[in-house]
Amino acid sequence: MTRRVLLVEDDADLAYGVSLTLCRDGWDVTHAATGSEGLRLIAEGAPDVVILDIGLPGMDGLTVCREARRQSAVPILFLTARSEEMDRVLGLELGGDDYLTKPFSTRELCARVRALHRRASGGVVAALADGRERRVVVHGLTIYPERRKVLRQDGSEVHLTNTEFTLLLTLARRQGRVFSRQELMEAVWEEGHRFVVEHAVNVHLGHLREKVERDPSRPELILTVRGAGFKLREAER
Repeated sequence: MTRRVLLVEDDADLAYGVSLTLCRDGWDVTHAATGSEGLRLIAEGAPDVVILDIGLPGMDGLTVCREARRQSAVPILFLTARSEEMDRVLGLELGGDDYLTKPFSTRELCARVRALHRRASGGVVAALADGRERRVVVHGLTIYPERRKVLRQDGSEVHLTNTEFTLLLTLARRQGRVFSRQELMEAVWEEGHRFVVEHAVNVHLGHLREKVERDPSRPELILTVRGAGFKLREAER
């Protein structure tokens, strides 16, 4: 199966080096030099993963991400300069899944891209013995792990990014169990968690609460355990 990555980067030398590295790692790489071109390619539904430079001229990476999230849940990995800390946080708030700070190692880049793709690809739909698809049901939400899909009781879909879905599934599989930020980082970002700021967990959990809670400002499902971490409230028996 062809794995496709879209690289949106205006630095031609960097784009060439990254493209070469990813091709050697088995990826089919498409390069866009501008944000508008990248957004067009995302809209066409081609990439499995997007690598997006924040500091693009014209339409910057943050704008591309914001617009892309209106139509797509494709995993987005930001490339940022060391001086762009606030932009990194804003990128996560806009729906980015991960980021790498320049300069970065090609090995780390490939590991991050593979991890994002692995989480997003889902795999073949598994079935139970009676033919039903595997699912996790919690608090009126039905989670389908293989399709990475969430439905409400009325059948409407909860549209989550891949990071939000992984966080929800991690919490839902162990209702009532308190997860530290470190544990959630390891579950979501896998081998790249050492390079992710803890604030990223809060940002993505905030987005998740906005989509599944009746009142995100007073969460009833995804609870903060002061000094310990987060948990999904256990269903009443």
